[in-house]
Amino acid sequence: MKMKKHFLGKWAYGFVALIGIAAMFGGLPSTASAEVKIGVIYPFTGGSAAAGRELEIGARLAADIANRKMPDLAMDMAKHAGIQSLGGEKVRLLFRDHRGDPPRGADLAETLITSEKVHGIIGCYQSSVTRAVSEVCERHGIPMINGTSTSPALTQRGFHWFWRTTPHDKWFTRDLFALLVGLTEGKVKGVPRVSKTEIETIASACENSEWGAHVSDLIRMMADEYGFRIGPSLLYSAKAKDLSGEADALVQARPGVMLFASYTSDAILMMKALRARRADPKIIWGQDAGFEKNEFRGMLGYDIEGVLTRTVFHPKLADAKKIVGQINALYKHKKRAGDDMGGAAARAFTAVQTWTHILEKARSTAPADIQRAANRIRIGGEQLIVPWYGIRFADGGDEKGQNVLGSGLIGQYQKGPDGDLVMEIVYPFELATAKMIYPFKGF
Repeated sequence: MKMKKHFLGKWAYGFVALIGIAAMFGGLPSTASAEVKIGVIYPFTGGSAAAGRELEIGARLAADIANRKMPDLAMDMAKHAGIQSLGGEKVRLLFRDHRGDPPRGADLAETLITSEKVHGIIGCYQSSVTRAVSEVCERHGIPMINGTSTSPALTQRGFHWFWRTTPHDKWFTRDLFALLVGLTEGKVKGVPRVSKTEIETIASACENSEWGAHVSDLIRMMADEYGFRIGPSLLYSAKAKDLSGEADALVQARPGVMLFASYTSDAILMMKALRARRADPKIIWGQDAGFEKNEFRGMLGYDIEGVLTRTVFHPKLADAKKIVGQINALYKHKKRAGDDMGGAAARAFTAVQTWTHILEKARSTAPADIQRAANRIRIGGEQLIVPWYGIRFADGGDEKGQNVLGSGLIGQYQKGPDGDLVMEIVYPFELATAKMIYPFKGF
């Protein structure tokens, strides 16, 4: 018996040594639970907290689908549980709150990269925070996918570790001017040809961070390009507690069109100030962000009937693409959002989806392999819930890292059949889901 124990002890020692040697040379798979860690930096407190909640739900939904097998969904990431080229590794999202503060966002990125050892970053909604975080990623050589920030300057820096899936504000602002021109040409559903004199003068008010300041510049540039006249062109702090001065300047100018780039709290504040002054422009248009949030609609109610906003998603796109309805139903479930998906959530969803495609193609979590895969990725429009031709990133020039296959929508708040305030598509003209309300009915 003693000899037998001695033999078993030597055998066990030899087996452990063999495992150690094999593991050292990669001969045996690790038994540890492997996962791909993605840091997600969004605003969960402050003036954009409402947007942060929607972004988180959209991102979590995409990760849930990627980590489970859901064969009824016509998406590659739903066909298997986890990243198949990585042996089924699951995607783990690590959410952090940047509070709308660029230095804090940069600090969070630094910690996620150096302490949490994330394989990549998603973020950050506000363009100013995205700029700060992307600079940290660039310095460390860590991939960042941006799904929701739209300042054109972000893809004009020639960064090697930054890719943006969403169209940027130059595309969205051009859509607006195409709509204005369409009004003068009788192309808008339900609206007779409009005299250009009615809408020729444009006034704008934009929050003064990187995003709003760029939108303000684009509005002035495109107004000149398309033959419109610019009235007041105002910049204000998104954290302002009073916008009565700005509202006074806009109303006194009596423009035909009022344009805004505002986050949630300041969008609500601006509309209340305009309502108090009974502003009556022919058109009010918001550059998405606060103008598309449920809180904007809930706080202002039917006063925003006729207000326009750009977006990238609408549930009625399900009429042409089944996957839109399927994903919206999952998002709308009472255990998630309890309401229809909006543009912010759809873009967060798409950012995570893009990460899954890149990881499958990279077959590795090494930064250089991910970088190579991102630069070569091609995702077909049929895979996406947003109405884009697909995802393909520019490899140089002023648009390096920009998805060149995106597009936008312009929606309008209207009273639905049940009396609820809903959003209808009015541009592109061929996708219009309802007749456009023109002119804005006033407050």
